Amino acid sequence: MEIDPKETVETANSCELSGGNRTARLNALVAVTVALLATFMGICKVKDDNIVQAMQQAQADKLDHWAFYQARNIRQEVAESTLVQLRLARRGRTGADAAGYDEAMAYYTKLSAEQSKKKTELKAQAEQDQRTYDSLNVRDDQFDLSDALLAIAIALLAVTALTRLWWLYWVSCFPVVSGVVIGLSGLCGWHLHPDALIRLLS
Repeated sequence: MEIDPKETVETANSCELSGGNRTARLNALVAVTVALLATFMGICKVKDDNIVQAMQQAQADKLDHWAFYQARNIRQEVAESTLVQLRLARRGRTGADAAGYDEAMAYYTKLSAEQSKKKTELKAQAEQDQRTYDSLNVRDDQFDLSDALLAIAIALLAVTALTRLWWLYWVSCFPVVSGVVIGLSGLCGWHLHPDALIRLLS
């Protein structure tokens, strides 16, 4: 059987063109995927920064409310201590002298009640601040995990572009999809929080 050199060259050129087309398609797909991921990561970064600022504000509010709570608590204790002293001092008093003690006792009784009420309100506000912080922290964790997964995906895509292996591109799709879904959860407020992965990264 004779081998036709012309046919051999044409076959080789055809295979080379076919391989070149597949490589070009792979490179184009990698480039588009990386561009889309970079855009998505940029959007997530802006939202994550805003959430971090809100977390810092919630933490500051919580500390302020607990500080005011302690101040109210001290004022209540001082009022109650003064009230006890006035009651002891009033014993055996009569007339105008007793009336002065009664007036002072009424004032400190009212002051103690006011401080107790305000203290309860401050405690509720501080606890709400903690709930707000915890809720925001869940979303911050989502963005952190999304960023990590997408960084892994981009690294895999870079290796894909170098090695020109299609199977490596499909492997990179797993962290791509996972990162995008978790990032969307952070953007949309979905309650998707893979605790095991979050603990691993914490």
